[in-house]
Amino acid sequence: MRPDFLTGPVPSADRSSDWSQASVVVAGLGLSGFAAADALLEFGASVTVLDDSASPENIEKATLLETLDASVRLGPGSAAALPDGADLVITSPGWRPSTPLLAQAATRGIGIWGEPELAWRLSRPDKQVPWLAVTGTNGKTTTVQMLEAMLTAAGLRTAAVGNVGRPIIETVLDPEPYDVLAVELSSFQLHWSHSLALHSAAVLNVHPDHLEWHGTMADYTADKARIFERVTHSCVYNVAEPTTESLVAEAEVTEGARAIGFTLGTPAPSMIGIVDDLIVDRAFVEQRQTSALELAKVSDVQPSAPHNVANALAAAALARSYGVPATAVRAGLRALELGGHRIEQIARIAGVRWIDDSKATNPHAAAASLRAYENVVWIAGGQAKGTSFDDLVTGVADRLRGVVLLGVDREVVADALRRHAPNVPVKMINTTDTGAMAHAVAAAATLAQSGDAVLLAPGCASLDMYDSYAARGDAFAAAVRQIRDTESPGTD
Repeated sequence: MRPDFLTGPVPSADRSSDWSQASVVVAGLGLSGFAAADALLEFGASVTVLDDSASPENIEKATLLETLDASVRLGPGSAAALPDGADLVITSPGWRPSTPLLAQAATRGIGIWGEPELAWRLSRPDKQVPWLAVTGTNGKTTTVQMLEAMLTAAGLRTAAVGNVGRPIIETVLDPEPYDVLAVELSSFQLHWSHSLALHSAAVLNVHPDHLEWHGTMADYTADKARIFERVTHSCVYNVAEPTTESLVAEAEVTEGARAIGFTLGTPAPSMIGIVDDLIVDRAFVEQRQTSALELAKVSDVQPSAPHNVANALAAAALARSYGVPATAVRAGLRALELGGHRIEQIARIAGVRWIDDSKATNPHAAAASLRAYENVVWIAGGQAKGTSFDDLVTGVADRLRGVVLLGVDREVVADALRRHAPNVPVKMINTTDTGAMAHAVAAAATLAQSGDAVLLAPGCASLDMYDSYAARGDAFAAAVRQIRDTESPGTD
């Protein structure tokens, strides 16, 4: 018999529930899966963890969980079937709804939650901490890091969690009390979130990505939209992307919640934007109809490419929604050091800038990066994830000095170039081992002229050839430095 707190259209499960009555299946033993299993064991649940991978890392995690009385099954076929008697499934974000185990749970009417949903419930009713959350096709991690820096500069106890940093559940159960959390939520995580009622939330942009997971663009957009449901204070949208504003209009928010726009142009009331190279607030000031409050200078955002400034505006809107003073917005931006592989200049060689934006893993992110440079030799390719490059190529064709393509789906990008930029020189790297990047960098060097940028902005995921986008960026940087070290004076 399923426990009462896990039944009904909206289960009442929270921190005070008697979890010893519950049999919970955790699907996947990644970071979030391990954290969820550990938390549920702490609350007394009967936990079964399933993962088809018996990697050394998973075996180590399994050994630890088994000492805490979890049942763990690893290896091929371990996650093929849902165990009898399961009351709830906690799924890792990468598992598609069509996965047999999840499909079986849905057929049986068993609840399926992601780790954020579990964390939200286990923080209620007595460990509630406000969440300021961010989603979008691109810019999520950077925006959350900016937000964390602003909150920290305001003297608040905070952490960047979710799809970046620690799993949310670890932070929720941490003995250290937090004032507020900066939360990154992916479309996968939002798909399995059902009861979040965030203090404030932002949707940065919505463009095709992960369609192999969601199935359709409409489904992908609907999952992004979940972040605005039940928001209590501010729904932050991108003025340049009407879709994000329509998601606010369609959301069932808590009465009194406001729509707050961010724009690279002059802001209207209830927006944050740019005036004379200043970031200004016309949303959270009393006299917003007639005046604006300076928050920072555009030059305080580094790098100050337009899409990164937009990230800063969104972060500032969320921070201001929580009452962070203008001085902390500025101080946070100035103190922030972003992680690598985000429009990071590796070297300048004979007048050519070599830029690593390996984090640009979809066409929209790559397009934003390409628009930051006037003349570009573009290095692209990898796993296209079912997306199209037609709009990207059409929008940036006049900037392209040349293109170098590598990776499993390089022909997807090449086809778009043939249709929309047939006169742009294209070099194909047909080897698919990790040494392919050195060949790509060498090919780009033959195309680039003084004043150009050679930009690694793949528009694709990296796992066809590399362990991560970071490993791909590291390979690019190593190849560029090899060229630099063999060049004549004039390099830096």
